[in-house]
Amino acid sequence: MASITFTKGQGTGNDFVLYADPAGELDLSPDQVAAVCDRHFGVGADGLLRAVRSSAIEAGAAALAEHPGAEWFMDYRNGDGSTAEMCGNGVRVFARFLTETGLLDLPEGAQAAIGTRAGVKLVERSGDGFRVDMGPWRLDGNDALVRAKELDVPRPGLGVDVGNPHVVVALPSEDDLERADLAYAPVLEPVQPAGANVEFVVPRDPMVIDGVGYVRMRVHERGSGETLSCGTGAVATALAVRHWAGAGAPDDWRVAVPGGVVGVRMFPGPDGEHTSLEGPAELVFTGTLEV
Repeated sequence: MASITFTKGQGTGNDFVLYADPAGELDLSPDQVAAVCDRHFGVGADGLLRAVRSSAIEAGAAALAEHPGAEWFMDYRNGDGSTAEMCGNGVRVFARFLTETGLLDLPEGAQAAIGTRAGVKLVERSGDGFRVDMGPWRLDGNDALVRAKELDVPRPGLGVDVGNPHVVVALPSEDDLERADLAYAPVLEPVQPAGANVEFVVPRDPMVIDGVGYVRMRVHERGSGETLSCGTGAVATALAVRHWAGAGAPDDWRVAVPGGVVGVRMFPGPDGEHTSLEGPAELVFTGTLEV
């Protein structure tokens, strides 16, 4: 058995087990990850984040080619042990972990490059948390009809790619949002070959106040189930609602999730429109675990 020192962290209730493996010597198997994330028999988390130097693993080569300063790679696994491209809340918690453990120096006003399987993400401090440049996005054409338990009829979903796949569904009322039973995975027609995170959203009334848009969201994450928050899901939700709202819709949004509120902003980038995600990140406790 191997012994690891781990830290439990969370960002708006989206929780993770983190551990440092700079040389890439302790890559847990899917079964081991699932056991660690199990809420009854393990530490319990929505996912696992391994902090590994980009130079130490094959997946980090692309990150270093994109940005030579991307020393650290966020190796993210879903709670079921499967590999995922990105996690917006996870990047913020990952940055907190690196800075609090002395692995990364990130002064106020500076940016750090973090490698992920969805490209390099630039992170900076913001209030009690961090702001992440999530990079470019696109409508990926993977629109689907979505069926969810306890919702009377299937509803159309908009496919949005923000580094990982999402399908965003607009609901007509808060009652519908509360009624949806997301302990069960929504059914997508057609089936998405790689799966997708599914967000259900309702706007606040009024939706726009002083140039800022406000929406409420719940999510079923691929490989994790319903979570209290999903950073990339919040970004996809804001993009979808702005798309539906049309010309004149704001580029600044506040997305309320069961675990709190995150901020999403759209802005021009060198390779198309980018988005940023801003919100809190907290380390909860540290322990030792045999795997």
